[in-house]
Amino acid sequence: MTENAIIFFDGVCNLCNGAVQFVIERDRKDYFKFAALQSKFAAKTLADFDLEVSHGDSFVLLENGKVYEQSTAALRVAKKLKGLWPLLYVFNVLPPFIRNAVYKIIARNRYKWFGKQESCWVPTPELKRKFLE
Repeated sequence: MTENAIIFFDGVCNLCNGAVQFVIERDRKDYFKFAALQSKFAAKTLADFDLEVSHGDSFVLLENGKVYEQSTAALRVAKKLKGLWPLLYVFNVLPPFIRNAVYKIIARNRYKWFGKQESCWVPTPELKRKFLE
């Protein structure tokens, strides 16, 4: 049985919440679980990794005991989705400093462009099993 990967996301960001819902709809094998970066679970789980995650400004994937951030995390997630999304993984051949430059522009402006919630998104009862904490 394959262990689930965990996506850590900014729980108050509208773009991030939309991305989580996007992944849930396309997660062909129910592979991903989710946790807000602001949660105690995230703080405890990610404490042993050398990350500079502050104020939920990163997208983090914990998969097979390894942590991936920013564009690398997003591309690894896309690789597991149904449809044509796995084709995006080809961008992994670009150096991370190029991919992450685009990522950082979006991350820096996400509240301005997409808005912010006052509290973390609460999933429906059917989806709660996918969320940790």
